[in-house]
Amino acid sequence: MTSTTAPTGRPASPDPRPVTGRGRTHHPYRRALSTARARTGLVLVGAVVLAGLLAPLLTGHGPTDQSGRSLAGIAAPGHPLGTDDLGRDLLSRVLFGIRADLGIIALAVPLGAALGCLFALAAAAHPAVDTAVQRVFDLLLAFPGLILALAVTAILGPGRTPVILVIALAEIPVFGRLLRTGILAQREREYVTAARVGGTSARRVLVRHILPNAVDPLVVQIAVSLTVAVFIEGAMSFLGVGVRPPEPTLGSVLGQSMPYLAQAPHFAAGPLITVTALVLGLSLVAEALNREIRR
Repeated sequence: MTSTTAPTGRPASPDPRPVTGRGRTHHPYRRALSTARARTGLVLVGAVVLAGLLAPLLTGHGPTDQSGRSLAGIAAPGHPLGTDDLGRDLLSRVLFGIRADLGIIALAVPLGAALGCLFALAAAAHPAVDTAVQRVFDLLLAFPGLILALAVTAILGPGRTPVILVIALAEIPVFGRLLRTGILAQREREYVTAARVGGTSARRVLVRHILPNAVDPLVVQIAVSLTVAVFIEGAMSFLGVGVRPPEPTLGSVLGQSMPYLAQAPHFAAGPLITVTALVLGLSLVAEALNREIRR
């Protein structure tokens, strides 16, 4: 059997890409998520998500049920994390707060990403549309997140819907500009020129060739944006312009604990540790994905 040689006459180097047992190339996302950094992040995020989903099974108290024991300490009878200033079980409020936060960010971030990508695709269609879209992005980016939140709640009032809207509006220019940059970069590649010369329509070139090679940064951005969404929701609830009480969120529970930090530090411990674990886990996953994509 004759060996395959490269044009220089030397033996061709083997394909450097790792191959699975079935002969398929490992997907870069799978490689990224198999790293120790990503696994640690996934464990942290998974633990928080699982705690939120199983909230009704992990506590025997409702998040708004009041008792006669206010500011009871950790490991109080029937209250593993103690109680708040109104005698409500802190474990229950933290767990149901996780559920509320997850519901908000799971809706708001994909909504912002989808709208941003639609704007980017519209901008790719025509230079005049591109200019208009960029001005829309500039307008949204001109408002800091907190100012945007106050403006929206001034119009709509506090609640779950304004929080979702604020997060989505904050993410639209981020995803839109990221995808637009990827499309512009891929348009200059040789394979796109070859496809156009071969008679492929502009729409098919965009869908079949450009977009698959421009979406990798969006995957990383989703993990980053989920982290940002946790902070936005927490800040809005902390300031009292987020989800309306008595429904708990991590931000609102943390905000309610501020006047009692000296006499009942356990009040803030539960939501603070939970937010830290969730943000750290998402950050580790995002960093692992980013490192793999940049290889």
